[in-house]
Amino acid sequence: MTDIAEDTWAIRSARADELHLLADIEIDAFWALHEAGAVACEPTSLPLDVLQQSLAERLLFVAVDGEDTPFGFLAGIREDGSVHIAEIDVVRRWQKRGVGRRLMEAVIEAARAQGAAGVTLTTDRQVAFNAPFYASMGFRILDDEERPAVLTQILENEAAHGADPVRRVAMALRF
Repeated sequence: MTDIAEDTWAIRSARADELHLLADIEIDAFWALHEAGAVACEPTSLPLDVLQQSLAERLLFVAVDGEDTPFGFLAGIREDGSVHIAEIDVVRRWQKRGVGRRLMEAVIEAARAQGAAGVTLTTDRQVAFNAPFYASMGFRILDDEERPAVLTQILENEAAHGADPVRRVAMALRF
């Protein structure tokens, strides 16, 4: 694999004309999770209305290469006073280069600027680039009694679509 210099990519807000590109990014990234045993289902992608909501709320960020072509994205949405990470994906070729961290930093900054109470997400507890990665950024796993109902519903929906409920957790970074 060719080394990719960090100065050849950037994080920026997504544009409406890029929404059609994000499903391919999500599906490519899915296979890294599949290989790590985090999912056993077929790949899917976020519905267009979720991406449009994220864009409208100024919480949709893309990682772009030197030609301004997206290769990663993060879609956040407002939920119960916090920003919830609906999806974060980086194509496998660009993984392990700090792209996911920079996408997370962008949404955390946006959430703070918008006056959110924090950032939430659901993820796999065992895969190194999931829960342990988010913990390194200050997120913590929420116990059942402190988890908002909306996150419980998301976890149940993920299990209904093939995610192992034993491995899934909700996490939060509170401001």
